[in-house]
Amino acid sequence: MDRETPEADEVTAQAAVGLEISQWKYLSSEADDPQMHAILSVRVNGAEGGGRGPVLAQVLAVDCSSSMTWPPEKLHAAQQAAAAAIRMLSDGTPFAVVRGNEKAAVVYPGTPGMARADDRSRAAAERAVHRLVAGGGTCIGAWLDLSHRLLAEQDAPIGHVLLLTDGKNQHDERMPLAKVLENCAGRFVCDAWGIGDGWDGRELLRITRRLHGSASSVHEEAALPAEYEKLMERLLTKTVPELEITVTPMAGAAVRYLKQVYPTEAQLIPEGGTQRFVTRAWGDETRRYQLCLSADPAARPRHEDLQLAVVTVEAPGGTEVRLPPPQPCVVHWTDNPALSARTDAQVEHFEHHQRLGEAIATATDAHRRGERDLAERNLGWAVRLAHAMGADQQLGRLARLVEIDDARAGQVRLRSEVTAVDFERLITASSHSTYGPASGTGTGSATDAAGPGGGAAVPCPSCAHQAPATARFCPSCRHRFPGRP
Repeated sequence: MDRETPEADEVTAQAAVGLEISQWKYLSSEADDPQMHAILSVRVNGAEGGGRGPVLAQVLAVDCSSSMTWPPEKLHAAQQAAAAAIRMLSDGTPFAVVRGNEKAAVVYPGTPGMARADDRSRAAAERAVHRLVAGGGTCIGAWLDLSHRLLAEQDAPIGHVLLLTDGKNQHDERMPLAKVLENCAGRFVCDAWGIGDGWDGRELLRITRRLHGSASSVHEEAALPAEYEKLMERLLTKTVPELEITVTPMAGAAVRYLKQVYPTEAQLIPEGGTQRFVTRAWGDETRRYQLCLSADPAARPRHEDLQLAVVTVEAPGGTEVRLPPPQPCVVHWTDNPALSARTDAQVEHFEHHQRLGEAIATATDAHRRGERDLAERNLGWAVRLAHAMGADQQLGRLARLVEIDDARAGQVRLRSEVTAVDFERLITASSHSTYGPASGTGTGSATDAAGPGGGAAVPCPSCAHQAPATARFCPSCRHRFPGRP
């Protein structure tokens, strides 16, 4: 792999952003609490490669609590995975390795701050990783706080933390995670991995949804290094540090929320009391967001399209990208229930995903309480939802926990050998959503700088993940599609 940092800035100069809004515009003028839901598709093209200087600053946070000592393969897999990630860092990339237990300490470099990647520092960091010894408790807040302080000293546009843990956050009182997440939000991206059988899936999702990352796990410890390599490969293609989505409501309308729903679920918190939402670390990819607006039909004209809000995408900090024109979100007040009862296909798809996640969470809680029948019923509901969406990957994951007799009807039988960690893996996997249906129920085709933002989804021939029909590569496994523009 060529680790040299590209000198030219032609990639960032050519990067283009597209925006498309998919919605069903008809709302009942008689509704008690009218809400308009829409899916925003934001797409970046031409961002692969790099600009001037390192784009990424990387912290590897490795759980070294006492639970990592058994079985011995667990710590060994964590060391191998960290070493694999270090080997992929481009020359000049600032990086550090953090050892985490009830405290946090930098094990590489041995001097204050972060090292710059080169052959010597990568080899020295690998040696430090293989000298890691496990012992003590778990305080994830301390690990993230130290990572935050390290990254704050760097000028790389994208800060990233790759966190690995095998346990629950048992020493939260030392460094409360809620306060740390509040301080870290918007400062860096965090991807988190669970290993072993004692970690908490919802805790990992709490971290990654707040810090714009994703939560994952492996069934076999030996698979972790390869997964780290794939994650780093995707990460190193991200060269647009952030994009801002601004929603400007018209008089009588208000923004309820904007949340990321694809490829993973993530919380978006408006900045400084405005309706400006920051999204972090973009490569060539499409993300989808669900927008919810409240609206007041009082004294509004009926039977015509009215502008409800305007959505714009901007690139702060002087990032050189071509931006799309603002796009309207409209409303058409109607007293025809046949019109107002319909829902946009994309909105319905991602609401199905949300209900699938809720069913899995309820099943997990029931299994923890020993209520196998309730767990089975909720997993059956999850299977029914996954089948209705055509979400084959989710069905495959559910099939690890249940024998599926009739997917359409949700008739399943809980497997006798299912363990608690199987549910934790399913919780994290359920946060990875599918692309969804094509546009076509919205307000029309949007013009944008990057070409169509939506379009049909097609299965990747390599991993079967659903990918946009216009994509140049699979967003899951990075398989390139020949002949795509």
